[in-house]
Amino acid sequence: MLRSSGSRLLKPYAFLYIAALYFPILLIPLFSFNDSIYVALPLKGFTWSWYEQLFQTPALLSALSNSVAVGIAASIVATALGLFCALGVTIYDAPGRTFVTMTVAAPVAIPFIILGIFMLLFFNGLGMPLSLVTVSIAHVFLCIPFAFLTLAARLRGFDRNLFLAASDLGDNWWMTFFRVTLPICWPAIVSSLLLCFTISLDEFILAFFVSGTDATLPVYIWGELRFPDRLPVILALGSCMLTFTVLVILATEALKARSATNPAQQDAQ
Repeated sequence: MLRSSGSRLLKPYAFLYIAALYFPILLIPLFSFNDSIYVALPLKGFTWSWYEQLFQTPALLSALSNSVAVGIAASIVATALGLFCALGVTIYDAPGRTFVTMTVAAPVAIPFIILGIFMLLFFNGLGMPLSLVTVSIAHVFLCIPFAFLTLAARLRGFDRNLFLAASDLGDNWWMTFFRVTLPICWPAIVSSLLLCFTISLDEFILAFFVSGTDATLPVYIWGELRFPDRLPVILALGSCMLTFTVLVILATEALKARSATNPAQQDAQ
């Protein structure tokens, strides 16, 4: 009786929670088509002009180019480092596995503003000028935990006998890595790349501290919010980013599901 009552209450609670969380976000694409610079109801009219202005703003296109370059670099480096760390923790029984796991996952638990201040002091101490390079390094540091957790989840179902079989057939470590490990891990690797790219593309606080004069897209959006007449264009840009993020998350979850289903059967194949 008690379990049945709790089950009936859980569904409306979940619906209300999702509605409260996502309904304000859905207003962004709604007002991005409003033919007015004011965000208010009722809508004045329908227009595509704000989306057309996205491609007519050189500063915006430059910021987008910067974010894409940083995202690609950060996702590749973070995925590579996360893969080797996951291999050491899950496959090779490296000493101090618990400490390594806690250390790698630590940036997720630290407030981003603290990380931003630390990164700024770190780069200033090294005498490095603030640029897209420093943003990329900061984003690698931020993305490694997500890459590590994504790849470690796949490698925990890895059949270690495949390593022994590869060694018996004369493969060294690198040959085993390229011929055995990568083919089995590729869904998790692609999932990690997509996830890290999305995190880097949307990240603002670290980029705000260490970007210097090379603004990324979130930093550009923050600067444009000072001008009320630019708000509709920002809403259009936010709608595009929201759509892209949702598509990437769906692709990531699909790859995770494929990676997690029947790993033993995949390994045997």
